[in-house]
Amino acid sequence: MRLIFAGTPPFAAAALDALADAGHDIVLVLTQPDRPAGRGMKLVPSAVKRAALARGLPVSQPASLKTPEAQAELATLHPDVMVVAAYGLILPQAVLDLPRRGCLNIHASLLPRWRGAAPIQRAMLAGDTETGITIMQMDAGLDTGAMLTKTMVPIRPDDTAGSLHDALAAAGAQAIVVALARLDALTPQVQDAREATYAAKLSKDEAQLDWTQPAETLARAVRAYNPVPGAWTRVEDAPLKIWAADAVNGAGVPGEILVAQGAALHVACGTGALALTEVQPAGGKRMAIAAYLAGRPLAPGLHLDGAARA
Repeated sequence: MRLIFAGTPPFAAAALDALADAGHDIVLVLTQPDRPAGRGMKLVPSAVKRAALARGLPVSQPASLKTPEAQAELATLHPDVMVVAAYGLILPQAVLDLPRRGCLNIHASLLPRWRGAAPIQRAMLAGDTETGITIMQMDAGLDTGAMLTKTMVPIRPDDTAGSLHDALAAAGAQAIVVALARLDALTPQVQDAREATYAAKLSKDEAQLDWTQPAETLARAVRAYNPVPGAWTRVEDAPLKIWAADAVNGAGVPGEILVAQGAALHVACGTGALALTEVQPAGGKRMAIAAYLAGRPLAPGLHLDGAARA
């Protein structure tokens, strides 16, 4: 099939590789412009651009698809389908109407649950036990188009957003290949808007742990914010990123350190306690809690910032 592919991060790159391996004629790859990154702030290409160039595929990086020039470039290609995965740019109606068989989106949730920018993390934060991939016909709304296929992916108790992302990326890559192969036989299913939930974009501020919450909720938050933006708290006014933690028994004033010895750092929550197991101090490296306590002894009774919020 003659395809235009639009995507940016590693999630999308997995789908691009799968489509190329399946023999589709990918006539153009759209991805966001190179962004500055690292200490030197050098321009870095997206994962999709790197994957496309490795295969010798043509790449375009318009800042917007709303300009006549960008739309004219796409119109000359006469695609059968445009496949979109975490592209990051809005597709105007003129672009949605351009492919002969429409635009298909690879969305990392079981729609209509978790429409929006951060479906992986929001599913984990909510305590969902499963999520998945929806292949959807795109329309002008935010993830509101008719659904073609769904693939369920379990959320394991030890999953982080990073590990769940990788599982969903693999599932999405397989799902789009199967959907295109069966496109003539698929029946679009209209979403029930009454069941929709919104997966708002993540922020660093919300990743600061609120110790008045139950320990189970905070343990999920640590996993959901790993690797980005990273759960964090403050220890004597210094930020401390928390990479791994478990809910344990314990009671005290929320934010109070209950145990700080050896390989154990337990902090009281609204109910229960959170056992921090891997952390990263500001300007430092990730380390096991025993190494952190060896370099910075903490006393039980010390309170961590963020314990109570208005």
